[in-house]
Amino acid sequence: MRVLIVYNFEGCKLGHIETVLGEVGAELDLVRAHLGEPLPDGPEDHDAIVVLGGVQHALDDATCSWMPHLSSLMRSFVETDRAVLGICLGSQLLARAYGGRNIIGGASEFGWRQVELTQEGVNDPVFRGTASSFPIFQWHDDTFTLPRRAVRLATSAEVENQAFRIGRAGYGMQFHFEADRSVVSEWNCEFAAWLSENRPGWTERHALEADSLGATADTAGIAIARNWVATIPRLA
Repeated sequence: MRVLIVYNFEGCKLGHIETVLGEVGAELDLVRAHLGEPLPDGPEDHDAIVVLGGVQHALDDATCSWMPHLSSLMRSFVETDRAVLGICLGSQLLARAYGGRNIIGGASEFGWRQVELTQEGVNDPVFRGTASSFPIFQWHDDTFTLPRRAVRLATSAEVENQAFRIGRAGYGMQFHFEADRSVVSEWNCEFAAWLSENRPGWTERHALEADSLGATADTAGIAIARNWVATIPRLA
């Protein structure tokens, strides 16, 4: 199993995804697109693609010249029945690939927040074994409209489109299910200055949320990661 991992920002981490891909012995090809590393022309050499988040928005082509190709590449993976996982910015790029409208700003969520599965989500293999409602870590300001071919799998009171599927195994997740408590703690250190300025009170709130919600979120996150990896076909 060979999986393409695309980074759009240095601060992103694989968390639960790295754990589960390690469990199955997957070969990982890492592309740091934000550092100018080239993306492949097509999906032929990989069984799956994971596209992580970033500080950019999904229409930031002027400063992120790789985004149009990345969005098209994600669609190519879906259309050849390979598995796709877009997280946060990655989900917004997958929505863009299928004609969803990217909405920049006005959809800010931060910290562990509750999401609700739709009936389609309850029945979807990627959410097998999770509760119909669970807390999960959020860190985003943007959102998107659901593409015409997509099935909404999860929603929340704040942001309607939290997870969707296109085709057999093209998944967009607005929330950071990959971010376990240790990843969140690392982010607290790496982005301490930004958090202090933009999320006042987070240091105190973090400890309370981590204690009350973190374990449940981690259980859901590792289940989602294992379920998604199970959708990867052996093609390459």
